[in-house]
Amino acid sequence: MTQKPLPIYDGHNDTILHYAIPQVAPHYSEAFSEFFGYRELVNRDFFQRSEQGHIDLPRAKEGGLAGGFWAISPIPEKGEDKQSVASVGAGEDGTFDVPLPPEIPHTYATRFTIAATSELLRMIAASAGQARLVTTADDIVACIDEEVFAIQLHFEGAEAIDEDLYALDVWYEVGLRSLGIVWSRSNIFGHGVPFRFPSSPDTGPGLTDAGERLVRRCNQLGILIDLSHLNEKGFWDVARISDAPLVATHSNAHAINAATRNLTDKQLAAIAETDGMVGVNFHVGFLREDGQTDPDTSLDIVIRHFDHLIEKLGEDRVGFGSDFDGAVMPRDLADCAHLPRLVEAMRAAGYGEPLLQKLAHQNWLRVLRSSWKAT
Repeated sequence: MTQKPLPIYDGHNDTILHYAIPQVAPHYSEAFSEFFGYRELVNRDFFQRSEQGHIDLPRAKEGGLAGGFWAISPIPEKGEDKQSVASVGAGEDGTFDVPLPPEIPHTYATRFTIAATSELLRMIAASAGQARLVTTADDIVACIDEEVFAIQLHFEGAEAIDEDLYALDVWYEVGLRSLGIVWSRSNIFGHGVPFRFPSSPDTGPGLTDAGERLVRRCNQLGILIDLSHLNEKGFWDVARISDAPLVATHSNAHAINAATRNLTDKQLAAIAETDGMVGVNFHVGFLREDGQTDPDTSLDIVIRHFDHLIEKLGEDRVGFGSDFDGAVMPRDLADCAHLPRLVEAMRAAGYGEPLLQKLAHQNWLRVLRSSWKAT
């Protein structure tokens, strides 16, 4: 009898963009296809196995992906290139410095976010109980137990939220439970970290006054704040203001890969002090010491990042943060169906079953209970 794969709750994916763009932003389909190497962006069906992209329900079941954070990030209004993590990697001189795109207007960002969220909710409604929107840790536990795919609504960039924060309460009632203040580009709340290698994450100013109000209101509501795309000053602003655990859903160790998107040991110490958490990002450009976006990258480097983060944070504060459907994966981790390969490599590296259970989903459940201030 084949052993069931280890259930994994994942800290980040961009999958809904692949399903939503043909419907809600067709002007961007060609540019999006180029980023991900598709001949064309076709209408994928989450419930049918596909060789396109990284996540669909059949492959999730095969790989043990039980669910996770489903990110919605506004797409540019006029089809200009969105600088994507998938396009980031060191050039011939061993460096990269990708200029960030301009801010996205609030009105358009709101329209796009409503439409993309609607596509996600329609997909869940059409699942015949195979997928469920989760808003509590108990919801996630029930999904794992019942083998129902758990979808957590996450915003990667707060452009769809107004300066007075009225929309935040509305989105909370819809199901929003985690929020990245920025996706690297600046907005009215703060400044993101650009994609550079090698570089410190200290790249500019941090939160605005509105950003500080946003952090406080997220704390009041019980919305997890994701630090992954904030620059270092923004990170320390959140650390100063927030009364919740510090969490980076999809970032790696700067000590191994000196990209701006990765976390310094000083930042990791602050996360540990708040009993927070980091999800390991599988993008090869943020894994490799040389910053190259080369799919021929061994899973050993993924384990090195796990090792370093566990050393600095402790085994209760590290998990998976794949960045599936938003990045370039190692060839042996080509999609979510290949997750058991990574788990087996971790076992071979000496990771025992209790530790694997923590990394796979228990640590996310712990930090979500704490951040959401509810079961």
